Amino acid sequence: MGSIRHYDDLPMNWVGDWAGRRAALTPHRTALYDSFTRKSFTFLDINDRVCRVGAYLADSLGLGKGDVLALICSNRIEAIDIYLACGKLGVILAPLSQRLKKPELDDLLARLAPRAFVYENRFAELASSLSVPSSVKSVVNFDDDRNIFEGTILRTSPREVNIPLAMNDTCLYVHTGGTTAVPKICIVSYRQMVWNSFDILATGLMGPHQNVLITFPFFHIGGWNTFTPLFHAGITSILLREFNPGLVLDLIHEGRVENFGAVEAMLQFLIAHPKFNETDFSRLKAINTAAAPCSKSVMQVFLDKGVRISQTYGMTEAGPSNFCYTARTDSLEELLTNSASIGTSMFHCDAKIVDQQTAREVEPGEVGVLCMRSPHNFDGYLNDPTRTETVIDEDGWIHTGDLAAKDRDGLICIKGRADNMFISGGENISPEEIEQALMKHPAVAGAICAGIPDPKWGEVPAALVVFHEGQSTSEEDLKAACRENLAGYKVPRQIKPVGELPLTGAGKLNRSAVAAMFA
Repeated sequence: MGSIRHYDDLPMNWVGDWAGRRAALTPHRTALYDSFTRKSFTFLDINDRVCRVGAYLADSLGLGKGDVLALICSNRIEAIDIYLACGKLGVILAPLSQRLKKPELDDLLARLAPRAFVYENRFAELASSLSVPSSVKSVVNFDDDRNIFEGTILRTSPREVNIPLAMNDTCLYVHTGGTTAVPKICIVSYRQMVWNSFDILATGLMGPHQNVLITFPFFHIGGWNTFTPLFHAGITSILLREFNPGLVLDLIHEGRVENFGAVEAMLQFLIAHPKFNETDFSRLKAINTAAAPCSKSVMQVFLDKGVRISQTYGMTEAGPSNFCYTARTDSLEELLTNSASIGTSMFHCDAKIVDQQTAREVEPGEVGVLCMRSPHNFDGYLNDPTRTETVIDEDGWIHTGDLAAKDRDGLICIKGRADNMFISGGENISPEEIEQALMKHPAVAGAICAGIPDPKWGEVPAALVVFHEGQSTSEEDLKAACRENLAGYKVPRQIKPVGELPLTGAGKLNRSAVAAMFA
């Protein structure tokens, strides 16, 4: 008998075949409730759809293992069908954000080199404006007047297209913001998705609940990071095409939702909605917040209704779920007392805080860079080993770029960012990208951007500009120029002209000074 190679490299029938395995285990259990069509689907229903979609992708589009399918789509059941069908075939799904603009999407498509490009009809204008690379052999608008998805794809004769895949095979290409103007593309393996499911379920984030609302978009890892463990555990997913506070409150009132994840801005929208005070929250048991710690004032509103809130933390490269504040008592007051904490690392995740200069672990109470290591680390940035080496070291530690400190009880608090990136409403924003967009205006000679505090979004971008001699323009004109090249959430809320840009003693752009000026 020969020695067995590493099991993560060994192809197995179950890897990626989430639809087939769950249908075999619990065929008649409800897998999904679509809040748009108000239809429910069993796990058997989902597998039947996925076998049809898989046959179409393989037979009509000629897709196979290692091919890339780029997708622009809201949180529809069709996106789930495609995700699960890609898992059967070994096709790499590359979801793209409809919030991005043509220059950003053109760059991503060129680097992804997809074989197929699929999009939802509501984004047809955006899709038709893109410079589709020559690698693309098929372009599919799946719900236009011909309604290809219902009329053609789901009428394909179903067959089992599943092939054996290894845990180390690639599942997703996920783009994410960063500290440079070029978006990063994270390589996400099946190993990462499986182990992250283990961590979420073992840590108890989904609790004993059987109906969980998916609020995070599928162009983020957060969307798939919510759906996949629910599907693995046989829990019912409640699907929203996009975040709609009125609809969310209706679903809560109907008793359909027991748990959901959110960024604080979503919770603020719920509180501000006219339906909020009349909503019955008795079936809603827990909310998991992400992206940034939720404020005490917002937490208190939901705690008063008996809804527990857990702070979570992670990043695409290292999880994407790595930390969770798990209440150690039944007291709701404990959640408020430790509202600034992200808690402890999850069940299968190591964490340490190191000094920026020496890389040695710091003592409790000292601030350093948070590092994480787990079986659900990513596999690097696509075709970018240099940037990969700046994030993951030779011992497998992901350096988050976040400054953190540990208290005597082992609880972690995030203290700020070691790099320039900031988070607005759960979206990572690169100030350099905004500066480059401003510099495209003919009147602008120089620009600097930073995140400034905002009560709803956490932080929003603000910028200073220097005009070329003898030239000037209005703030609205500069914002309009930004909108041509940037997603709306990246457009600076405020832009001020200055005589010169603030610099550090070393001659570098001083973003701290920008934040101070607007404060």
